[in-house]
Amino acid sequence: MTATKSVVNTAFGVRGSVELTDVTKRFGTMVAVDKLNLTVEPGEFLSLLGPSGCGKTTTLRMLAGFEQPDEGFIRISGEYVQGVPPYKRDVNTVFQAYALFPHMTVAENVAYGLRQKGVNKSEISARVAEALAMVKMSKLAERKPKQMSGGQQQRVAVARALVNRPSVLLLDEPLGALDRKLREEMQIELKLLQSQLGITFIFVTHDQEEAMGMSDRIAIMLDGHIEQLADPETVYERPASAFVAGFIGRNNFWRGTSNGAGVRASDGTVFVSSTPEERVAAGDAALAAVRPECIQLSSENPGGEANRVSGAVASVSHYGDTLQFVVRTEERDIIALLPRQTAPKLSLGEVVWCHWSAADVYQFSADQADLVIVEPAAETSS
Repeated sequence: MTATKSVVNTAFGVRGSVELTDVTKRFGTMVAVDKLNLTVEPGEFLSLLGPSGCGKTTTLRMLAGFEQPDEGFIRISGEYVQGVPPYKRDVNTVFQAYALFPHMTVAENVAYGLRQKGVNKSEISARVAEALAMVKMSKLAERKPKQMSGGQQQRVAVARALVNRPSVLLLDEPLGALDRKLREEMQIELKLLQSQLGITFIFVTHDQEEAMGMSDRIAIMLDGHIEQLADPETVYERPASAFVAGFIGRNNFWRGTSNGAGVRASDGTVFVSSTPEERVAAGDAALAAVRPECIQLSSENPGGEANRVSGAVASVSHYGDTLQFVVRTEERDIIALLPRQTAPKLSLGEVVWCHWSAADVYQFSADQADLVIVEPAAETSS
């Protein structure tokens, strides 16, 4: 396998391309995937992100061939794959449970698929050595799985998938069993490996930070459909719905009524937004949202009638280079995240003003209010 982007023209498409057209999958009366349309470019790192039950793993299993769609079509590298068994598809899958054979060495585990295909011994040796080198496991080729850490086992599982030289690598939460530090290290290694090889990666995760840090694009799923498909920056800066805004990063939400240019919340807070593409029709129920890192705190009233509210400091939490402040008003708690070096020195109980710019106000229809945390109740101080 070369260390360059692998793009090979086929009769019907480009090797590594993936297309899902009106794909629906049902389990009894439950619709797990609902008329899903998705195109993945060759060599792209795409993440399917969403909460449990959103359809992301079912989508991956249909691509792998473990499930068949009830409706719609799937093409991989231009070829329709309905009814094609997993072992005949030009894909390989890495699962959260690595499923390594405990009685085999690392090299034997990696070679297993090639042996099943009848590849000759000399080619097997060369390809196994190549795959282990890719994941930096050459020195452990003769170890058994029980002699290795979780991260090392994960590398072996990736090598076993890559040794078959698939056009698409499917990864079903492969880092879920690792501790945080190792997980972060493996995120970097997987992204570098994908960039080096140019293989299409489709990565399933429920971890927003994982998806944001690794992906070229993210498909955020809810109830079997895609809420938003875009690059990480767009998803974060321009969420397409209240659900996306609440699921990617954090947001303070207020329920209220749109006045066209902004929202008047039920607690009287007035929001003015400078993002007209997100405006809701005047008079409609709406949600206003401001991310915690966009909220500034000051002891003095910033002036004006909009984009400000006062409250008392209820808690301060230290997170390394940031401080999290919870400011309690009569009706809700507001979360603010400030850089530690520039954050004001505030005491518990001190009255402060929370304020933000119009450019940091998001407006959404109230249709998804039940999917996000809106107007959290302030606890009574003892």
